[in-house]
Amino acid sequence: MNRTYMTKFNELNLNPKVLKAIEEAGYESPTPIQEGAIPAALEGRDVLGIAQTGTGKTASFTLPMITLLARGRARARMPRSLVLCPTRELAAQVAENFDTYAKHLKLTKALLIGGVSFKEQDALIDRGVDVLIATPGRLLDHFERGKLLLTGVQIMVVDEADRMLDMGFIPDIERIFSLTPFTRQTLFFSATMAPEIERITDTFLSAPTRVEVARQATASETIEQGVVMFKGGRRDREASQKRKTLRALIDAEGDKCTNAIIFCNRKTDVDICAKSLKKYGYDAAAIHGDLDQSQRMKTLDGFRDGTLRLLVASDVAARGLDVPSVSHVFNFDVPGHPEDYVHRIGRTGRAGREGKAITICSGRDEKALTAIESLIQKEIPRIDNPVKADEPKPEAPKPEKKARESESRKSESRKDREPKGRGRGRRDDNGRPVVGMGDHLPNFIALSFDERRAG
Repeated sequence: MNRTYMTKFNELNLNPKVLKAIEEAGYESPTPIQEGAIPAALEGRDVLGIAQTGTGKTASFTLPMITLLARGRARARMPRSLVLCPTRELAAQVAENFDTYAKHLKLTKALLIGGVSFKEQDALIDRGVDVLIATPGRLLDHFERGKLLLTGVQIMVVDEADRMLDMGFIPDIERIFSLTPFTRQTLFFSATMAPEIERITDTFLSAPTRVEVARQATASETIEQGVVMFKGGRRDREASQKRKTLRALIDAEGDKCTNAIIFCNRKTDVDICAKSLKKYGYDAAAIHGDLDQSQRMKTLDGFRDGTLRLLVASDVAARGLDVPSVSHVFNFDVPGHPEDYVHRIGRTGRAGREGKAITICSGRDEKALTAIESLIQKEIPRIDNPVKADEPKPEAPKPEKKARESESRKSESRKDREPKGRGRGRRDDNGRPVVGMGDHLPNFIALSFDERRAG
């Protein structure tokens, strides 16, 4: 359901050249997070923004940053502002937003992410940049090499802070905070507020304006959700049966599935799932953290421009991907953390559009599904598996059991064939029993010792 926005961007005291860029991008009214965060940021106040993914958080800090930085000039190796992002993809998206909204202003930027040579990045920093966009690890690499000073940072942004927590970046974030001036302005954004995130905001933010536009970790009402309770057959065939179910679900959506993101919990499964889909003629490609940066960006660009229909991803792609018109999300695996479910399905149903999210839940994942339903405070409707279950076959006996049964049969056969003593059980041609050694006792042996002496 589309929201009717009462406020217009031109009522938010943004720089006229920024407003011109916003208009050229096709936007008229701010989203709730933008409407709440931009005025406070323009006043120079710290901002704590809590909003689910896909609500326009990136513009809520880039627009006031550009306006505030429009005056002034950067010095060599001393960026005037800093944006920290958990992943390379999210950092690249922030850089694209900066280019879009600052195109009528002479502001410079540098993007410090892995997969790009240090030499190229050093050259940008040496000339001086107004905006430095970085992942924590690469930023500290440059600092430790003596190529970067953070004492000139006037505005610091931490984006997707809860994802930083999940990825173990919190110690790096705390260190980076300590390297920036105490007088800096801080804009801090997170989808959820874990205790560790609250501790950081209490420590490093000064009387922040809190902007919370939705209940923590809620799914958009525009997203139709469903779950298939998957029951596999034999263990060695379960994975292939699950992939077959995924293909059937995609086919069942037909033309309504214009494009989709398919999430797997493990990187190995991302690769296997993508290869399987391509094998069966589906237009699919994989993206996860172990791929080369240029390959990841090429895949993302193809998905954004519509030349790639299915993107198979790990959770590295669950946040920060700015693809406004994703029709479907398929959870090949139920995520281990309930919050990740919200972030995953938030890739569809963005900006008031309708979307659909379908999850495949195996028996071992039912506990995780219950935790998700508890978090979003609703039961996800069950849908039928479009693939009919195979008829159960009698279980083949285990090798050890087969060996014991075979030995037992051999033993019984030997007992039937073998005589119970020498000649025992045998008969002569006239049908009389054959007396063998031990079956016949001579009389003289049967006599007692005294009887033998008397004879």
